Amino acid sequence: MKFYILASGSKGNCTLLTHRGQNILIDMGLALNDFYTRLAKTNISVTDISAIFYTHAHSDHLKVFKSIPHDVCYGSRQTLKKIHAEQEQILEPYQTYLLYGFKITPLELSHDSPGTFGYIFECEDEKLVYITDTGFINEKNLKLIQNANYYIVESNHNVRMLLKTDRPFDLIQRILSDYGHLSNEDSAMYMSEVIGPRTKEIVLAHISEEANTPDEALAAYRRIFAHQRKDINGLKIYPAQQWQITIGGDDED
Repeated sequence: MKFYILASGSKGNCTLLTHRGQNILIDMGLALNDFYTRLAKTNISVTDISAIFYTHAHSDHLKVFKSIPHDVCYGSRQTLKKIHAEQEQILEPYQTYLLYGFKITPLELSHDSPGTFGYIFECEDEKLVYITDTGFINEKNLKLIQNANYYIVESNHNVRMLLKTDRPFDLIQRILSDYGHLSNEDSAMYMSEVIGPRTKEIVLAHISEEANTPDEALAAYRRIFAHQRKDINGLKIYPAQQWQITIGGDDED
């Protein structure tokens, strides 16, 4: 399984997941020109992509384009209302779906967009967890995401930096709430609880450009993992980028 994070952050999110000739997108929150430009840097063409799995309906994750047929779009009932997709494409949380060569399990998240999903993607002996845009990760999800090979997980903000921004206080409260976003420390603590012997990579996603930096996020992970006495030797932890492609996973044989 290999993934290309074409963009990650408040200005647009889109990830390409590929395995043995099967290619799907997680979110499509980029302008079309940006999407085509970044996709051209991979070895996948747009005609090779079978489907889009949306996390939620915020515009940095879902943009409506006439050129994207509705019958390749999947997500929650609330999310798909925005694009008027068919009943067959509606996914239910915690149900397992066998689609396009992947075993896919939607996870119910806590965010201020109704029907927000995270996802578990599995194929053969590999497991990838994708969780962004959530104020916390509940116990049910923590059990389901144990010992994955790859995690793409939100590490949105440094609390101190967030409080010093010029953002309206109600927006800051929203971000810090159970329906907002994960801080660096919360993200690291959750990951310290779920990583296992199979875990190879943790990608820190949806990093705020105003209230965080990649270095701050990585430093928080190092502190929390050391405090939790987690051995990270051999574990690759790195940030996703807003303006350039981030590549992870294993190349196919």
